[in-house]
Amino acid sequence: MSGPVALVEGESDRTALLTVAARSGRDLSGAEVVAMGGITNLRHHLAGIAPDRRVVLLHDAGETPYVERTLAHLGRDLPRFACVADLEDELVRALGIAGALDVVAAAGDLAAWEILCNQPFHRDRPEELVLRRFWGTTSGRKEKYAGLLAAALEPDRAPAPLVGVLEALQVTGRR
Repeated sequence: MSGPVALVEGESDRTALLTVAARSGRDLSGAEVVAMGGITNLRHHLAGIAPDRRVVLLHDAGETPYVERTLAHLGRDLPRFACVADLEDELVRALGIAGALDVVAAAGDLAAWEILCNQPFHRDRPEELVLRRFWGTTSGRKEKYAGLLAAALEPDRAPAPLVGVLEALQVTGRR
């Protein structure tokens, strides 16, 4: 493939990006969205991409020093978009806690959420922190909710890092 490529940290990021693209009517044909299996695989993935191919990167802000060192070592400069904590955090902030919990309820996981909230460690913690823990407590839940949360968003409420990646890919809307 010779079109643009978006490198994202994991499958949940890939799922959310594809969902936001679909919800906003952006055509990703010709573009590739690659889940790297963690930011530490950035060097490996960039090594397999021709230097003249347009590459866009989505990562967590906490990984910025690693990303900058890796890109400097490789002599690459590319558009990068960072999520404040992680992509799920961006999605929750875009939806609001109540909206995110509506998604949890619609997915049939409200009982599991309430069990987690009633554990002594989580009782007095902010809901956004408990939600971050909730996404990671069951295999596959992070990816599942990345898609569900992204699908629940109105297209004009999509988090800035996802919109930035789509714009940098220069994908167009279907009209």
